[in-house]
Amino acid sequence: MEVAAADDATVFAVQELLAGQCAVTPAARTTREPGESGVRLQFFVDLQQDS
Repeated sequence: MEVAAADDATVFAVQELLAGQCAVTPAARTTREPGESGVRLQFFVDLQQDS
């Protein structure tokens, strides 16, 4: 999954919110693309969890 937002705090907040709902492999850093505003964060989400 990739999340794009204006700043690091926002993308890490989204990651934390998703971690409360499903299994997430947390990412430690964001990336900035040259010429684009904001940051991106990529992490893995397990959508096939056992009940």
